[in-house]
Amino acid sequence: MTRKQALLSIHLSAILFGLTGIFGELIHASASMITAGRAGFACLALYAFMRWQNQPLMRGVDGRTFLLLASAALMLAVHWVTFFIAVKVGGVAIATLGFASFPAFITLFERFVLKDAVGTEEWLILLLVTVGLLLVTPSFDFQDEATVGLGWAVLSGLTFALFTLLNRVTSSRLAAEQAACWQNLLVLLLTLPFVTDDPAGLGAMDWMWIAMLGVFCTGLSHYLMVGSLSVLNARSAGIIIALEPVYAIAFAALLFAQYPSVRMLLGGAIMVGAIIWSGLRKHAPA
Repeated sequence: MTRKQALLSIHLSAILFGLTGIFGELIHASASMITAGRAGFACLALYAFMRWQNQPLMRGVDGRTFLLLASAALMLAVHWVTFFIAVKVGGVAIATLGFASFPAFITLFERFVLKDAVGTEEWLILLLVTVGLLLVTPSFDFQDEATVGLGWAVLSGLTFALFTLLNRVTSSRLAAEQAACWQNLLVLLLTLPFVTDDPAGLGAMDWMWIAMLGVFCTGLSHYLMVGSLSVLNARSAGIIIALEPVYAIAFAALLFAQYPSVRMLLGGAIMVGAIIWSGLRKHAPA
């Protein structure tokens, strides 16, 4: 893969991540049904890819690794369910910007749970993300659906931060595709008992959107991101992935006429800027 191809791949990955909320808006199903369907189709796509690459599913999966995979899958399941609830309640822009708070939670967990040293710049980034969230908040009235949606989105960001921290441990034990395949399988098993929708009651278009969500926004986007990292450094990739809320808001405006307010745009700009700064600072040479 050339650098030009890698840049194209990582941008396409960010666009596919940004489309997640769009599919959540289009699918007429509960958050648990969307999550289970997404995980099922993603697992099938990843397993097919592994078979094509002759990668074994069970290699390196011992008891401790499976426990880590299950813990990460639980966080991923809660992250997806709460994100899709946020989309249904507050809209795509609110859901995506609320989720974008996850780097702040990673900083807090690293400091207070993992006891890592956190510098002044990390605290400043956390402050900027908090200011951005306050600006994004439509009101402080929990009778306001948009505010409730933002609450679900922030919870989605929190659980994604936990998922990221758990994945740091599993990444040293398993190949990325193998870990993702296992996690999606476990997400499917975890969410199925909570699905109250009748699968037969979903329309053909709903199933098509769920399949696209699983295959493209999960399986393909993961493959493109991993492939681009063989050429790009983590700093470059992280900065581009941080553009996900920008793509999501643009798609929501074009497709659903969900136009964010000036205040929300300002808050989003502060949050995205803080995330990009975090990526630049974290991977800057010493």
